[in-house]
Order: sequence, then structure tokens, then C-alpha cells
Amino acid sequence: MGYTVSMVAEITNLNANTLRYYEKEGLLPSVKRTKSGVRHYSEADLEWLGLICCLKNTGMTIKQIRDFVDLSQKGPSTLKERCEMLIEHKRSVEQHIEEMQDHLEKVTHKIEYFTKQYEEYPAN
Repeated sequence: MGYTVSMVAEITNLNANTLRYYEKEGLLPSVKRTKSGVRHYSEADLEWLGLICCLKNTGMTIKQIRDFVDLSQKGPSTLKERCEMLIEHKRSVEQHIEEMQDHLEKVTHKIEYFTKQYEEYPAN
């Protein structure tokens, strides 16, 4: 079964322009079209979109994602390189999480500090 752009937009919460952009940028190289040019996305395309969104939402650039897709198109001989890319990305995400955790702790500390201050402040 194929999915139209509007169906995929609804399923993925991406707008149609974003889907077209991803295709134009080479992130979805296997989207099929009818003779009249209407896009029909497959289950495999939806899986790719899930990975693309995951990678993008965790800070991977469009260029890096395109490089990953290009390697994937070359087949199993690039498995090691793709794994290395994902391992490096995972390290980057973990570092970002650690930095964000540090920021969150500081914000939490400030909330506690200011809450204590305003609770002790005499009401006029």
C-alpha cells in the first residue's frame, strides 16, 4: 500500500513541504511516483522518515543525514561506516544530554533559592 504526501504528513506530523524538502535533499531517494508525478510513500519510506526525524531531532545536520542515506544506498559494504557515524552521533547526543542536565540542575537550584526568598519575604 502506498501513502500520499498528505497521509504521510498526518502520520508523521511533518508538513508536506518538509517531506518534499527531504526528498529534494536526497534524504528519501526511493519515493515512487505515479505516471502523473504523484508521490507514493512505502512502509520503508515511513521507516526512513522515522530515522530521519530521530537523527534531526537529536542534532544531526541535513548534510550528515544525507551522507548516512548515501552510504545506505551503497549497500552492506558501508555498514561499518554507518555504524561509526551513529556511534559518533550517539556520543554527541550523550554529551548534549549531560550539558543539559547541568543546566537543568542550575535552573532547579535557582528556583529553590528564589522560592525560599519570596516565601521568607515579608508581605507588605
